[in-house]
Amino acid sequence: MIRALCFAGALGGAVSLSQFPEFSQQYLQRLAGQVDALTLVVKEFDASALAEGLGREEALEQIAGSAFEERHQADMRAMFARHARLSDNLLALRDASPLSRLTLVHRMADGDTLAAVWADFTPAVPVSVAGAAAAGTGFLGGWAAMAAVLAAFTAPLRRARRSRPAPTARREPIVRPDPPVAKPTLVAETPGHVRRLSGVQR
Repeated sequence: MIRALCFAGALGGAVSLSQFPEFSQQYLQRLAGQVDALTLVVKEFDASALAEGLGREEALEQIAGSAFEERHQADMRAMFARHARLSDNLLALRDASPLSRLTLVHRMADGDTLAAVWADFTPAVPVSVAGAAAAGTGFLGGWAAMAAVLAAFTAPLRRARRSRPAPTARREPIVRPDPPVAKPTLVAETPGHVRRLSGVQR
């Protein structure tokens, strides 16, 4: 039973992880589109600030006064921070191979991009070396994960079984053998007597 559950977990891990190279490639494409769009906004803002003889931070400080302007300033700061973060992630993912991106999952954590990729993603049979390697990694990882879960689940049962006192050995009743029964013996015939069995009365 435990082996069957571990095999099921391993199979699920293999199937899931085999799709990672293709999913990461589509994420990379979407991420590049997001960075391109943000870069356009950043360049336009910096160009407008430069035309007024201002740097980016100075221009942001001037977006203040009303509640709308302060909200706009906060949105622009968040946009600049997101542009810097996604640009850094894009460079890291582009420099990595499809398989080595398994170690860069934290670089694929943008919610909007993930949602867009997942909405259009269609699982496919892995035919690349990276897909096969990812499937093997997923199989081993799924087996190990399921084994760890089962071990944690059954640990209390094993501890309770070990702490239970050992049953005392039952003493078998002593069976005494019956006393031997004397076998009748033949008595030789004598004159005037008939052969009879010894110990048998007439």
